[in-house]
Amino acid sequence: MRKWEVVPAGIAFLSFVVGIYFYQHMPDEMAIHWNALGQADGYASKSWGFFLLPAFSLLMLLILLAIPKIDPLTENIEKFRKHYDRFLALMSTLFLYLYLLVVLWNMGFRFDLLQLLTPMLGVLFYFTGVLAENAKKNWSIGVRTPWTLSSEIVWDKTNRIFGRLFRVAGIVVGSGLFFPSYALLFMLIPALLVTVFSIVYSYVEYQKQLK
Repeated sequence: MRKWEVVPAGIAFLSFVVGIYFYQHMPDEMAIHWNALGQADGYASKSWGFFLLPAFSLLMLLILLAIPKIDPLTENIEKFRKHYDRFLALMSTLFLYLYLLVVLWNMGFRFDLLQLLTPMLGVLFYFTGVLAENAKKNWSIGVRTPWTLSSEIVWDKTNRIFGRLFRVAGIVVGSGLFFPSYALLFMLIPALLVTVFSIVYSYVEYQKQLK
């Protein structure tokens, strides 16, 4: 296992350690889902729900670890592998952060969950931008449209501008921490605008290449 694969695996394992340690402090029916207003609206027995998030984070990690090995353009992924490996470590850390929020909520602490998620998502957006900006053409990571996958030039231009804009979006999303009433809008609007712009941009750039 690569050095940078050990880090996210260790963080995922730590989630289970946290779960085992705090299991006895959980209510029999624990909150596992919150609506857009940050209100708990989904519950499950602690024997099933408490380890749901660590299991999901471990499954996601295994899928993300497999991508560089099964992607048809795996040699291109190796060109930006250090950024990808660091992104995996970040993802595992953010899952652990979310899990700790769930644990604290079910222990009786009350806070605006949505507001506390905004800095986490801001960091995720920012480093998703870093990853995309450095990504070489592949079938799994980055802005993948029919036009980016048809041209190396369009791929590089689109993912470069997407990465820069998504890093800015990450800063905007993180600032939602200071505007809790609008936190959801701070999350959704930047992501939607950057995604739509990048798709249109890739089409326009492809048409330029044809000409």
